[in-house]
Amino acid sequence: MKNIIFDLGGVLVGFDRQRSIDAFERIGCGKVADYIRDHRTEDLFYRIELGEISTHDFCEEVRLMTATNADDEAIVEAWNVLLKPVTTERLQRLRGLREAGHRLFLLSNTNDMHWQYCGHQVVDCFERVFLSYEMRLAKPDPKIFAEVLRQADIEACDTLFIDDNADNIAAAASLGINTFHNQNIDDWILKIEH
Repeated sequence: MKNIIFDLGGVLVGFDRQRSIDAFERIGCGKVADYIRDHRTEDLFYRIELGEISTHDFCEEVRLMTATNADDEAIVEAWNVLLKPVTTERLQRLRGLREAGHRLFLLSNTNDMHWQYCGHQVVDCFERVFLSYEMRLAKPDPKIFAEVLRQADIEACDTLFIDDNADNIAAAASLGINTFHNQNIDDWILKIEH
């Protein structure tokens, strides 16, 4: 494949749900743990991924939802510790793919908090980064894939999309994009080697 589009979470960045749950519970925001535990992206969490609300508004809604007085910094920190850093091996694989002549892109449903926390680790590996909160579109909406193809000026048939979410994989495939469902975080490394 000439072009490879990577997801961020579950492909390059790991998750430590329990660490985030514990952090939210420590600051009196236990109700937020239900979203993290069930890996739900709806309501408040979906709106922040779509860029419909600011970080401060997100924190305000968390305070209202949980009746806590935690400050923005504590809420952002609790939300960000969900993410485990990109490993050196994953970064080396990305660089190796670029050196081999592949065009690499990143497409992530994320928010500005998570991106500021971990995006700097990977941004240099990609020709272009597409983030839901900036595009105001989110996977699995096929429109976001069509927009990435258009803006990157790439063809679906020459493109591989790697994601850990089956709905996102199905949406990309519906546009003719080749896909790989990454069920364990480093599966894509073995897939690309073969």
